[in-house]
Amino acid sequence: MKPLNFVSADEAVSHIPSHCHVHLSSVASVPHILIQALCRRADAGDVCDLHFHHFHTEGPAPYSEPRYEGIFFEQGFFVGPNVRANVNAGYADYLPVHLGESQKLYRDGAIPLGAALVNVSLPDEQGRVSLGTSVDCSVAAIETAGVVIGVVNPNVPFAYGDLIPLEKFDYLVQDDTPLVTANFAEPTPTEVLIGKNCAALVEDGDCIQMGIGALPNALAAQLGGHKHLGLHTEMFADGLLRLIKAGVIDGRNKKIDTGKVVASFLLGSQEVYSFIDHNPDVLMRDIKYVNDPWVIRQNPKMKAINSATEVDFTGQISADSIGTRIFSGTGGQLEFVKGATMSEGGKSITAFASRTLKGKNKIVAQLNPGAGVVTPRADAHWIVTEYGAVELYGKSLQERAKLMISIAHPDDREMLDRAAFERFGPHYHNFSI
Repeated sequence: MKPLNFVSADEAVSHIPSHCHVHLSSVASVPHILIQALCRRADAGDVCDLHFHHFHTEGPAPYSEPRYEGIFFEQGFFVGPNVRANVNAGYADYLPVHLGESQKLYRDGAIPLGAALVNVSLPDEQGRVSLGTSVDCSVAAIETAGVVIGVVNPNVPFAYGDLIPLEKFDYLVQDDTPLVTANFAEPTPTEVLIGKNCAALVEDGDCIQMGIGALPNALAAQLGGHKHLGLHTEMFADGLLRLIKAGVIDGRNKKIDTGKVVASFLLGSQEVYSFIDHNPDVLMRDIKYVNDPWVIRQNPKMKAINSATEVDFTGQISADSIGTRIFSGTGGQLEFVKGATMSEGGKSITAFASRTLKGKNKIVAQLNPGAGVVTPRADAHWIVTEYGAVELYGKSLQERAKLMISIAHPDDREMLDRAAFERFGPHYHNFSI
């Protein structure tokens, strides 16, 4: 392998033209050294009208700030806490897309990429680098961007899966900034109850998908007595890592990628990042593969476990917004819902607390005006709160209302029952479920 030829971050970003779209590798593996260099160009008046695209990012996000209005414009595929206020103030924006199709925006030219900025690992003996904890849609970005800049960082784990030859990069920059880590809070009593109710729907030998955060960790904590689980998921964190290390997740019943953990991006402790480094049992793959419902369905007994901001009592699931206020994004929820329900013996599960931390009910008669429906009611199957689990599949609207009210917070049930009576008329109470 030829020696690596590095340039400075400022030299690398000097080749990014104004008036173009820029991809960033995301989540824990954001190329902050390149973002800082672009900010220096902007402060010098040397660049303008750059549109940024990525999954959610951790750490500073100056490209979304008011001071760079007209110079940078954030248009993320998923909204994280670091840009949420600026998105809802109009200084930045959200681009709705199923995460599995984000790569298609690049490959089909709907977003013509001027530049791709990604963190990568040290190369192997064959001159290939890994995208480490953030493969997502970066493979497509590297394939299609006019200028491709790789930040070679020894803290990026070398993860197997989709590897990139060094010749794909126009410029290489050296950096040793640690990846962002996240430690999630211990589950609350409510989250523990939700975890138990979800775990009761998971059987030995199932293949699971879930997100990251306190609630998924609460579920993972309840799966310690299960056997031979598989994992095919957008992302995972420490809760699932504990199950892998304990042998609960071994993937032996998976029909594809048997024995392998499959994911596309990660956010967790350093232990998670170290675990995937040169680990042949973990495949970090292009989001096109990981989130493809046809791929997902091939593993039998797929259990997709996702969350919601609110659900109406007919089963419409909002997960990206609270009314008109964008909270996160569509993500891969519907892709995994579809894949799981098409899987032999599969189930789609939506789990959430019956009330917000401020005491507002999350099971509602009608979604807040402007709320986005991420999973349509025709695709809603199992709904879980701390008060139980109900299956909506095969149920009429009135039956669904009764079922949903049965797992709402007890103090909200009378109000919801009255709303159902007003909606469905006097015959609503004349049948049982």
